[in-house]
Amino acid sequence: QVQLVESGGGLVQAGGSLRLSCAASVRTFSNYAMGWFRQAPGKEREFVSAISRSGGNTYYADSVKGRFTISRDNAKNTVYLQMNSLKPEDTAVYYCAARLWDDRGVILTTAANYNYWGQGTQVTVSA
Repeated sequence: QVQLVESGGGLVQAGGSLRLSCAASVRTFSNYAMGWFRQAPGKEREFVSAISRSGGNTYYADSVKGRFTISRDNAKNTVYLQMNSLKPEDTAVYYCAARLWDDRGVILTTAANYNYWGQGTQVTVSA
C-alpha cells in the first residue's frame, strides 16, 4: 500500500509562487511515475503535470506550461510542483498520484490510470 501526503498549499496573490510537495511512503519510490492533478469547485479533476519514474521525462497541461515545474527526489521519496506566476484560475485542490511501472506520457495524463492518490492540498490564488 502506498500513502501519499501533499503539503505546501495555501493562499497567494496572483503572480505569486507556491511549491507543493508530495511525500510517498513506499519501499521503492522509483518504481512509480508521479502526477499532479487539480479539481476546482464544480469542475472535473484535471491533469496538471507528471514525471516519469527516473525523472527524465516530464509532462504538462497547456494551461500550466512555462509556469509550473515538476521534479522528484527519489532518495527522499518526494515529488514537487513548483508553481510560479499563479493565476486565480489555478485555484483548486491539488492532488498527488502514483502509478506503478508504466510511465508513458499517454498514460500519465489520465487520472484513471493512477493507482494511488493523496488527500489533496488547497491552493487559492487571489486576484
